[in-house]
Amino acid sequence: MNSKIYAERCLRDEAQSLLDLIPQLDKNFEQVVDLIHHCTGHVVVTGVGKSGHVGAKIAATLASTGTPAIYLNALDALHGDLGMIMNNDILFMISNSGNTDELLRIIASLEDRHIPIVSMTGESDSLLAQHSTYHILCSVEREACPLNLAPTSSTTAAMAMGDALACALMEVRKFRAKDFAQFHPGGSLGRKLLVRVKDVMYTDNFPIVPPAMRLSDALIIISSGKLGLGVVMEGDEILGIITDGDIRRAVEGARENFINLPVSEAMTRTPKTISPETKLTTIQQMFRNHKIHALLVTDHGKLVGIVDYFAIMN
Repeated sequence: MNSKIYAERCLRDEAQSLLDLIPQLDKNFEQVVDLIHHCTGHVVVTGVGKSGHVGAKIAATLASTGTPAIYLNALDALHGDLGMIMNNDILFMISNSGNTDELLRIIASLEDRHIPIVSMTGESDSLLAQHSTYHILCSVEREACPLNLAPTSSTTAAMAMGDALACALMEVRKFRAKDFAQFHPGGSLGRKLLVRVKDVMYTDNFPIVPPAMRLSDALIIISSGKLGLGVVMEGDEILGIITDGDIRRAVEGARENFINLPVSEAMTRTPKTISPETKLTTIQQMFRNHKIHALLVTDHGKLVGIVDYFAIMN
């Protein structure tokens, strides 16, 4: 049995299902984006079974990207939780067949409240599509399941269409990284977007070396600093930095005389500096672009810290 062949076929089928969604984007999709953009309440997402799981993910994605959204369990809705839906909300219903009984019963219960209903189904002539204010078609040719029964391609397509909706709304709202950070204060996302240089920089015991110091003596200071560099200073003025790489190049150039070379002849002048208010994402990009492992942090020309690449990446 070659399970890899079966897995490849599944992935190809699902990938094709996603590509097939592009021609299905029509005026209805644009109207739904406009409707949600101007909504003053919440997008209440619901579905049954696998569509319910997809709905929960779509609601979470919308909420984290600037669109107030909640997930409502369809069965609970029929037993009292319809009271969660306010008159300024939008109901977003997901069903591949478009004929899910529980969702149709919810529509019947909301008729007198005139709440906009958006349905996303795989059939444009389904009952759900016919009784919705707006309908998003999300059709797949077949399921990736070898029996063409288990929801596979259809759930992948629905998830992707939900992402497409969220991304379109992000663009319309001009939702940016700083907005995203407000909704993701925890974990690695929050750290990347909210943490600033001042939160992670070294602030004491700087490895300071004077420009006239011999390289042999500078090596001792650099080693004790454990940052792989020394900051070359005269008084409060930053003249440059001396790194392990600078010393290796000095050794190659001067050979046996390198020990007596002054730091000023081997140092890197005008080193890269950064403000303590700079975001973590910016300094990570600087490390990559300039292929350096440390940055000096300055405030009005005064050394206030050092940022180390390995500390940031960890």
